[in-house]
Amino acid sequence: MITISKRKFKQYFESKMYSLYAQPINEASNEQHLNVLASVLKDLIAKKWVDTKIDTEKEVYYFSIEFLLGRQLKSNLLNLGVENSIREGLKELGINLDDLIQSEVDPALGNGGLGRLAACFLDSMASVGMSGHGYGIRYKYGLFKQKFVNGCQVEVPDNWLTQGNYLWEVVRPNKAILVKFEGDVYLEEHDGNLKVIHKNYIPVMAMPYDIPIIGYRNNSVNTLRLWKSEIPRRDFGQTTANAKNYSGSYEEALNYKYYTEEISQVLYPNDSNYAGRLLRLKQEYFFVSAGIQDIYRKYKKHKLNIHELHKKVAIHINDTHPALCVPELMRILLDIEGLSWDEAWNITINTISYTNHTIMAEAMEKWPVEMMKKLLPRIYMIVEEINKRYLSYLNSKYSDQNKIRRMSIINNGNINMANLCIASSYSVNGVAKLHTTLLEKEVLKDFYDDTPYKFNNKTNGIAHRRWLMSANPELSGLITNLIGEEWKTDTFKLKELENYKNDNHVLDRLDEIKYNNKVLLSNYIMDKYDIDVDPNSIFDVQVKRLHAYKRQLLNLINIMTLYHKILDNPDMDIEPRTFIFGAKAAPGYYLAKCIIKVINSVADLINNDPRVRGKLKVVFIENYGVSLAELIIPAANVSEQISTTTKEASGTSNMKFMMNGAITMATLDGANVEIHELIGKENMFLFGLTAEEVLNYNKNGGYSSIDLYHTDLGLKQVVDDLINGFIPNLGKEGREVYDSLITYNDEYFVLRDAKDYERAQRELSELYKKKYDWNRMSLINIANSGVFSSDRTIKEYGRDIWFRGCEINEEFNKL
Repeated sequence: MITISKRKFKQYFESKMYSLYAQPINEASNEQHLNVLASVLKDLIAKKWVDTKIDTEKEVYYFSIEFLLGRQLKSNLLNLGVENSIREGLKELGINLDDLIQSEVDPALGNGGLGRLAACFLDSMASVGMSGHGYGIRYKYGLFKQKFVNGCQVEVPDNWLTQGNYLWEVVRPNKAILVKFEGDVYLEEHDGNLKVIHKNYIPVMAMPYDIPIIGYRNNSVNTLRLWKSEIPRRDFGQTTANAKNYSGSYEEALNYKYYTEEISQVLYPNDSNYAGRLLRLKQEYFFVSAGIQDIYRKYKKHKLNIHELHKKVAIHINDTHPALCVPELMRILLDIEGLSWDEAWNITINTISYTNHTIMAEAMEKWPVEMMKKLLPRIYMIVEEINKRYLSYLNSKYSDQNKIRRMSIINNGNINMANLCIASSYSVNGVAKLHTTLLEKEVLKDFYDDTPYKFNNKTNGIAHRRWLMSANPELSGLITNLIGEEWKTDTFKLKELENYKNDNHVLDRLDEIKYNNKVLLSNYIMDKYDIDVDPNSIFDVQVKRLHAYKRQLLNLINIMTLYHKILDNPDMDIEPRTFIFGAKAAPGYYLAKCIIKVINSVADLINNDPRVRGKLKVVFIENYGVSLAELIIPAANVSEQISTTTKEASGTSNMKFMMNGAITMATLDGANVEIHELIGKENMFLFGLTAEEVLNYNKNGGYSSIDLYHTDLGLKQVVDDLINGFIPNLGKEGREVYDSLITYNDEYFVLRDAKDYERAQRELSELYKKKYDWNRMSLINIANSGVFSSDRTIKEYGRDIWFRGCEINEEFNKL
């Protein structure tokens, strides 16, 4: 925690304004004020922000393809404990801190849950005092900026770096790294030893940009290091003697410039074509190679024993995108350190751990052998050797060739990256109890049966400092008034709120805070979309990535069912509802984009129908991201967590909503199962197929959506609306969605769960009329949400994975 007086801050601020812009404060722009404030804060933490502590303790390095940070100013002020003095100092200088907070850019470094989880983990590592750092890519453009044109998603480049540099980053040219692509690799004998020669490679410089990750009121400042791809400078200290020569034609030089710079241009290039997939593989190796080389350089700087790397370094792979950490570490140990294969392998599998984030086969990355062989020739050689030795190990244990084929790293001309991760790491974890059980018993059963000691569960968590303390200061203040300050560093203390579950005054205050947050969101919706929503209505919210398994479509079918009931009976007694969506669809995911179009068309229909008389509103908020989530989540009454059971690994929005007092409408999927275990079915709304039922359907068949469609006339009416012209301004998109439900037999059981979902929604509506019971349920949810802090999750990772002894099976260790 840093202490700075209002007077001292004003002096720093004025001095920094002159040094950066050579002008008085009252003549500076809002943007300049923001830059000066960030610079002052970076100066305050500079002494704490060191590159490494590797000589005194173990370091954790968290590799992730995305880090969805959100705005950092408010979070940094909170963690440093200086917000009040700085707010007052700025006010005396004629500057409104809230204006600066709102004007900060939202870094476009992630897409959804994976990137936001990584950001929460970094926050918690710093806040619990763990030396843990992130490695990723400094994308020039984010995924995309979402615009709606005639109800359709249009992807616009998200150039978040409009000012050239990010507010909080520090570029470190002296720590740049050379990454090699393509070329020719062969072995030469030198003094009786084989030496790897890599010639005619394409050199790309990885330029590091560091962002400080500040712990909550402690002395920890960790680092998120993001790599930008550039052409190597002439004075670059790493040899490029064997690199391709691009000093020829102007056209060659331009092509080389494009080759290098496109690597860090955009998050998740469209991988529906070969060029997009190739670029994705380049990105993955680029940041992995730069990061692993950086770790190695730091380690060697301290002259530590390479055989004890795993005692000082923990490398964590966040999903399969950084799977190439395995062969890259092997490459350094083999080619640079000159270790034997067995020595290098033992170090590697004792250093690397892996988190799996999905059970969906299509989401587990596979790369064509020929693509990797051409792009990363040395890396492919190492992967091929790992596979050869792994198959030898499997054949020595099993006679079932189908089992061996399923476990093989290379199969049918593809490299299975999940298999590589499992075979080459000492820990494999899922991210919720149900998810981990499904990995062990279904998806990765062969691997679990082989090495059960590797598998463990680490249920996800969220940074409560951002998602409650910062996003919902009124609620945070109420909690502190009731139970004191300790919950801010120990969220299990939130359980003490249950002492107030029958306190009318507390429940009324809770309701007042929720209403105030709903007013803020209502004002935003009116200003942005000119839609008048009633803050007294039920705010029913589903905000997350748009995917068929997350079933925004199920929500929509219920909305249409309600709409028809209102048309049939205009005087029906119904609690006014505002349904709020926020989601991006991947550019190449046509069905998801069709669902967006259908939702927007239905919203236009309902919001402009005078017969509804304000009983129903539908709002699809454009370009959903972290900053919008911080506005939306505190305002939600209902949290829609309605994925097809077994498909959602964990979810984290369910935790954010719960912590802010929303009631969960849920299937027993992902972490919803653990929410249910904590609060019971009486404090949430459950519906839908169980995991066992879904698995039985998938294995044995038996579900026919068209039979259900023909036997349930109400459901048939709503489904037919997609194609019969009832919904205006809807064409082929309606037919696409209709076909997904009927022609292709409703893969995600939307129609199968629709009636039970409708039942649960009726129960929700009835309970909302009983304000005391609703607010009591809300308080119980908040009181039991503390277990979902990412501080708890990170402590479990440290205790069970990163800082435990790596007890690898000796037989497997000899691979």
